[in-house]
Amino acid sequence: MEFATFADRVAAIDAESADLEIVAHVRDLFADAGDDLPVVARFVQGRVFPAWDSTTLDIGPNTCYEAIARAAGTNVDADDVEKRLAERGEIGDVAASYDFGGQQGLGAFTGGGGDSTGSSGGDLTVREVDDTLTELAAAEGAGSQDRKVDLLFGLFNRCSSSEARYLARLVLSEMRIGVGEGTVRDAIAEAFDAPEDRVERALQVSNDYGQVAQVACDEGVSGLDEIELELGRPVQAMLAQAGTVTDALEEWDEAGVEWKYDGARIQLHHDPDGQTRVFSRNMEEVTDALPEVVEFAAETLDEPVILDGEVVAIDEDENPLPFQEVLKRFRRKHDVAKAREDVSVRPVFFDCLHAGGTDLLEAPLTSRHERLELVLAAGPGQPQDRDQDQNQDQDSAEIDGLSLLWLTDDPDEIEAIDADALTAGHEGIMLKNPESAYSPGRRGKNWRKRKPDVETLDCVVTGAEWGEGRRATFLGTFELSVRDGDDLETVGKVATGITDEKLEELTELLDPHIAAEEGQNVELEPAVVFEVGYEEIQASPTYSSGYALRFPRFVGVRYDKDPEGADTLERLRNLQ
Repeated sequence: MEFATFADRVAAIDAESADLEIVAHVRDLFADAGDDLPVVARFVQGRVFPAWDSTTLDIGPNTCYEAIARAAGTNVDADDVEKRLAERGEIGDVAASYDFGGQQGLGAFTGGGGDSTGSSGGDLTVREVDDTLTELAAAEGAGSQDRKVDLLFGLFNRCSSSEARYLARLVLSEMRIGVGEGTVRDAIAEAFDAPEDRVERALQVSNDYGQVAQVACDEGVSGLDEIELELGRPVQAMLAQAGTVTDALEEWDEAGVEWKYDGARIQLHHDPDGQTRVFSRNMEEVTDALPEVVEFAAETLDEPVILDGEVVAIDEDENPLPFQEVLKRFRRKHDVAKAREDVSVRPVFFDCLHAGGTDLLEAPLTSRHERLELVLAAGPGQPQDRDQDQNQDQDSAEIDGLSLLWLTDDPDEIEAIDADALTAGHEGIMLKNPESAYSPGRRGKNWRKRKPDVETLDCVVTGAEWGEGRRATFLGTFELSVRDGDDLETVGKVATGITDEKLEELTELLDPHIAAEEGQNVELEPAVVFEVGYEEIQASPTYSSGYALRFPRFVGVRYDKDPEGADTLERLRNLQ
């Protein structure tokens, strides 16, 4: 396909506002693309490379401006292009405003720059643009920047105004013609008479719109169904939306509950007889930056797998560190050994997308997690003589790199899991539908991050409990009350969201107000007010107010308030 034809068709799409008409235009473009279909399917989205491929052109705006200026004539420089951009506001309009063609330069003699006289070398094709941009992306080392300008100049030098408009947008990833992934999916389905759900599955598995378009064209539904995951080819991560425990338990028979780690998402592709590669949430390869993950795979995994998980920064005692510490390692390209000495990381996996030659995307979460346990437990680095009488959670807890999954319909148990996660230094919990498939790139209701607290209450601290273990000298679980006239009525207990340092501070604050003790239980004079977040308020006979705070979290001490300024039972009822 001539690039001028592509540009004209894209211009028609660009001028269309109706979604159905845009799909129809893209459908017709695909039907007419011929052998260039894979390239056209990428270009129309503003992509030069497949979605799974982290290769980039590495062209900054100034490089593009310089190439445009050289193609525009001897009286134009990059500053002129930038000034025109400030006036017009869009690089495509700027490129289209110049009269290209016939400018001499090194690009005229190197791949796509015209003949040796510098005149236009004939009609530019989609394939030539793709080949030149691929060559440009591969340029590296000394002189690579000049080489990129030369190659890009060679393309612009052969462009009409319409071609230049969309070449400039493509190069700077600013196509913006209203064509997204859903549009391309629908267009493939319509162009080649394939069911939309089968196209969707093939796209999820391959993450390659060009490949799927070509297979749909050449092989139809049977070919689409044969596309599978490939080791070394990342897929988009399944995503979560905010939600509450109540919503999850209302919609599902039970919830899968996991700790939510304060780390960075990774996708591990491991072949014991081949390569181990690690990809970020954005499918950027980060293998070299995370040697610990590669070592973990070599020591633990003995079959080909694709695993989804997180990499968490840890201190010398293997306690989790904040997310900012992970970032110090995640995209490190140089001095990795030194960075590793400064910040250690460990992987934690919560899903298995492929194992032993079998794709698992369509299997329910519970089945995928069971396979994950088997994959991680089978390796030579794992304990092999676990006590068979232990319960499942204890047994699974011994498996290095495994994120535990609890199945429950009990809000109290979920609250306890959340409290344990926070005590361990993590962010909280994830809620997952146990029957859900793995949907790459989707942010649906099957995975939910527990919604942050949107309301807080100021509660009087009327009791506490001494902690256990390393917290035995701290008051750790605090009884909360609200005012009801001259009385104080209990509404719950809070023990989450509090660090050891804060517990020490709170113990010092409350110790002078201890009125009585019995075992670990402490009665406190009403003197201190806590600001407490919560997920919801439920009717409950457990507390004297008749209500209970679900998932209460310590926010802070209200030093500016005394008990008379705390919230009332009336406000509690109004919020319920």
